[in-house]
Amino acid sequence: MTPYLTLAAGFAPARGFPPSQVIPASIVAILLTAGVALAAVRYRQGRFAALGRVAGRAERFSGLPGWAALPIAMTTISLVIAVFGFYWDVAWHIDKGRDDGPFSTPAHYPIIIGLLGIAIAGVTSLTLDTDDHPHGIRIPRLGRVSVGGALLTLCGLVALAGFPLDDVWHTLFGQDVTLWGPTHIQMIGGASLATIAAWILREEGTRRAPDLHRNALDRPGMSGRLTRYADIAVGGAVLIGLSTLQGEFDFGVPQFRAVYHPLLIMLAAGIALVAARVRCGRGGALAAAFVFIVVRGSLTLLIGPVLGRTTLHFPLYLAEALLVELVALVVSTRRQILFGAVSGLAIGTVGLAAEWGWSQIWMPLPWRSSMWPLGAVLGFVAALCGGVLGGAMGRALLPPGAARQRSPRMLLPLAWAGAFAVIAIAMPMSAHNYKATVTLHDVDSGPQRTVLATVRLDPPQAADNATWFNLTSWQGGDGMFQSTIVGQWVVPLHKVAPGVYESSTPVPAYGKWKTLLRLATVNSLQALPIYMPADPAIPAKGVAATPTFTRTFVPDKQILQREAVGGSIALQRAAYILLGLIGLIWIAGIAFGLRRLDRTADTDPKDPPMNAYGVRTGRRLRTGTASAAV
Repeated sequence: MTPYLTLAAGFAPARGFPPSQVIPASIVAILLTAGVALAAVRYRQGRFAALGRVAGRAERFSGLPGWAALPIAMTTISLVIAVFGFYWDVAWHIDKGRDDGPFSTPAHYPIIIGLLGIAIAGVTSLTLDTDDHPHGIRIPRLGRVSVGGALLTLCGLVALAGFPLDDVWHTLFGQDVTLWGPTHIQMIGGASLATIAAWILREEGTRRAPDLHRNALDRPGMSGRLTRYADIAVGGAVLIGLSTLQGEFDFGVPQFRAVYHPLLIMLAAGIALVAARVRCGRGGALAAAFVFIVVRGSLTLLIGPVLGRTTLHFPLYLAEALLVELVALVVSTRRQILFGAVSGLAIGTVGLAAEWGWSQIWMPLPWRSSMWPLGAVLGFVAALCGGVLGGAMGRALLPPGAARQRSPRMLLPLAWAGAFAVIAIAMPMSAHNYKATVTLHDVDSGPQRTVLATVRLDPPQAADNATWFNLTSWQGGDGMFQSTIVGQWVVPLHKVAPGVYESSTPVPAYGKWKTLLRLATVNSLQALPIYMPADPAIPAKGVAATPTFTRTFVPDKQILQREAVGGSIALQRAAYILLGLIGLIWIAGIAFGLRRLDRTADTDPKDPPMNAYGVRTGRRLRTGTASAAV
């Protein structure tokens, strides 16, 4: 049966979407691209004065030159829209399963608008930046433009390209319902790194127009406050961006090893919180964590209770932020690399323990003792490397003339290598051919059947060191089952005898619900189906929830991603290699931009430097010398 016939029969397509949706979208994208390009050319030719007037208003309000002020405003609005759409879309698919096309799910619209806005913001910055500044980078036909604008354009365009490529991927390989698919990471990664690009762009703007920025800092009212606290907001945005790939853990359906969760949290905390404290001064780390909690908490309330979707959870980061602030009382932030390393040590120990406690209270999959020592070791290394990288990032973003500690030779490359290493070490997964005999007990035997389960494992010790062992029900239709009956769609199993486990909360076994038994250890992920509906669009047979059955565990993704079928293995590997290259280009670009900021900081001693709040920081020290580290 073709995807289009199954769509008519009530089943969403399991591969690419119908041409009736893809072709109009492609035409709109081409027209938008042509329109933006034409506007850029006309402005450069002096025939698009309206853009200059809008940039001028943004300049007067923000205290940044127009080529930085307007794109940053556009990026801010676009990121807010995109992050809302992103988490709403994930919750939507967890609750309802596949959609009927790119424009059939309301959550897709804010994603498209947000990614498009980021790309246009980058192009706008390149268009407006006509100063040919010697510290910029040269682009053919544009001259020298800001590094931040170029990086914003790169992140935005690559992320935006991920949307149509996602349909190509689904056409070739079926739908991979995971955040960590190639095209999904392309979109998420581009939007997340755009926050750092915007921070670089902001710092370039303050350096190239210091008088304009200084006047804005002294201005009373809303404009002055926004200028003074803008760096804190950007620091919080970076923390939000670096936390997006934790999404599968935040929703309770991770398809990768449990040790990734502490690892990703520690890496994000080390980079973002240390950079915020170095750049923003006293209270900067706590303020960035506060911004994170306000935004993510608001999204949780909006997506969950208001829109009726699955609850979005999030790490707290408050303990890590407080630790960074305490370290600053002992180690001067003028010694940015040392400060970052010591902060990383604190984050990777006490901060990691605090997040472990928070996971027991709030996370859908609490961290278990079976994750250690590997989770502790990888989390510690991630925090240490993140702290060093965060110190270097904060140093690059410091205002002109601030003290800058010289990095020990090879330390930053080692920090990068360590961050990549822990991610690679956690990647390999295996699956065991365990068996389980499941007895189901009807709670509601009507059309909306719900059941409790008793599970006998073979071998009995299979779940003794599990990182999670639960019944997971998802993609059942309206997404309201978990909020009105069970409270959560991840139901843990409780041990009642050696190798025997029971559930205490009923799960659905009817309609489009997919209910499975998931067992994860520190290095393996396996699952078996309890109930699965027939799906002719894949095609896939149904699995009946009989009163008693014995089934063999299979690799976890084989059930969670049963739509992902077909296609060339070699082509899949090539796609992941290409994604890796894109990631390296992104990271190299961000590293280049920060290094350029660091090396081109104005060291003119005539004007003492200011911190992010507009406060003079005292005497000026020479950049990159031993005296600057004291």
